[in-house]
Amino acid sequence: MTTANFWTFDNIRRACGGNWLSRGKNPETSGALLAAGLSTDSRSIRPGQAFLALHGDRFNGHDFLEPTVKAGASLLIVDDETAASASRLGALASEYDFSVLRVADTGKALMKLAGAFRKTLERTRVVAVLGSNGKTTTTRLITAVLASSLRGTASAKSFNNSVGVPLTILSASPSDQFLICEVGTNAPGEIAALAEIVRPDVVVVTSIGREHLEGFGTLDGVAREEGAVFSYLAPGALAIVPSELPDGCDSFSELLKAAPNIVRFGRSDDADLRASGIRIENGRLTFLLNGRLACTLKLLGEHNAVNALAAVAVGRRFGIDEQRIVAALAEAKGPEMRLEVVEVELGIATPNHSHVSRMTFLNDAYNANPDSTLASLRTFETFAASCPGEGRRIAVLGDMLELGESTQASHAEIGRHVASMTALDRVVLIGPHSASTAAAIRAGGWPPDRIEHLPELGPQALTNLGASFAPGDVVLLKGSRGMRLERIIEAVRNAAERHAVGTPVTLPGQAAPTGTHRHPRLND
Repeated sequence: MTTANFWTFDNIRRACGGNWLSRGKNPETSGALLAAGLSTDSRSIRPGQAFLALHGDRFNGHDFLEPTVKAGASLLIVDDETAASASRLGALASEYDFSVLRVADTGKALMKLAGAFRKTLERTRVVAVLGSNGKTTTTRLITAVLASSLRGTASAKSFNNSVGVPLTILSASPSDQFLICEVGTNAPGEIAALAEIVRPDVVVVTSIGREHLEGFGTLDGVAREEGAVFSYLAPGALAIVPSELPDGCDSFSELLKAAPNIVRFGRSDDADLRASGIRIENGRLTFLLNGRLACTLKLLGEHNAVNALAAVAVGRRFGIDEQRIVAALAEAKGPEMRLEVVEVELGIATPNHSHVSRMTFLNDAYNANPDSTLASLRTFETFAASCPGEGRRIAVLGDMLELGESTQASHAEIGRHVASMTALDRVVLIGPHSASTAAAIRAGGWPPDRIEHLPELGPQALTNLGASFAPGDVVLLKGSRGMRLERIIEAVRNAAERHAVGTPVTLPGQAAPTGTHRHPRLND
């Protein structure tokens, strides 16, 4: 079977393992009619598409069957027979032509359907990107490299779970020369389940680090989870892996033996692809590839030079000229909320005051674990030193979630690192776990007036914090996704609209500031 004839009603039924609750107006012929692909979003359904009703945290797709039919869905895939019963949808049958397929579990049906579709992609080489940190950025870099010469499809945003990965596969076109799937995990077994349907021709493991330890327990548990991908590689596949792994990753090295071809990348001398001479100047990252080829990125963070090496390895595997790879990397854009530079105007022009002042955020708030937070703090030091002006350098750090028994120790580790930073004027810590960070910073000799700890970022605390920054400030935002620290940027914008520049705000429970530091303590 090819992708061209995959989307028939009967083939979808076979792939999902379901049974018909109802057929369209012409049941003798509807099995040969093509569905126009599949959607799980009732808001964007296109005429002729199949609609698969998923159970989400906030929404249940079965609640939207009627508007989906009216929007033109030709096939409904459900696991709630009551929601799709004749009493609920029967009145629509006289006006609309649609069929209803019942499966045991729509989430599992989506995975089965994607696995069946993947087998039809005989001319498309599939790339899987996984790892503890840097997946989305590396996916963007690989996409830029491959798209410079080839046609293909890549994960949208961070579509890396049991919904996003199947949807990425199912969005591929028969003419695609490449398909890039970002593959993530929160619990043991997820990589294996996703890898089984992706069956990558090329797999990139960006890093092994301390992620989701609540589920994996130890670093070796993380290594074992990420390494599970090597049991599901396509014949002759290439594994692109770090040349340096942290201690305690024995499981990864053992599982890697299943890979038929291996390329190692990193900073070590024994790496097949090596980054050296890494520098950040004028908002751009430069490095040497294997000591000879100069590369430039529009990204911050020395770790992104290593991520770029993975993209080089993929580009070479696809036969792309080295100079074209370098040119593509130079123009590649990073994803939102991953070391994203955001400037916010604080000044409000008036008839007598036309000056507009700005502050700068380094927004790295998409997610956090101990390793990525340490990398973010190191990047912030370099970035802040390059920013003009005498404003303060401030780190806003939210809780790192899903760390299990290592939660307190990990937050204390971050606190010790912050205490050693000479370039920071102020740190704002958000969340109950960050109390351990605050204690470690105080133990490192910081005076209390430079440390603020907010147990939660409620509406009033968010408003107060948004009003506490001043022109020239350079601020890092770093925390787990559940902390949603990017809200602070909008709070600053809202505060700028309400108040003139420099309006002092004292946070709840915070004494008026005293003393001075390297930068003027404006508006503390």
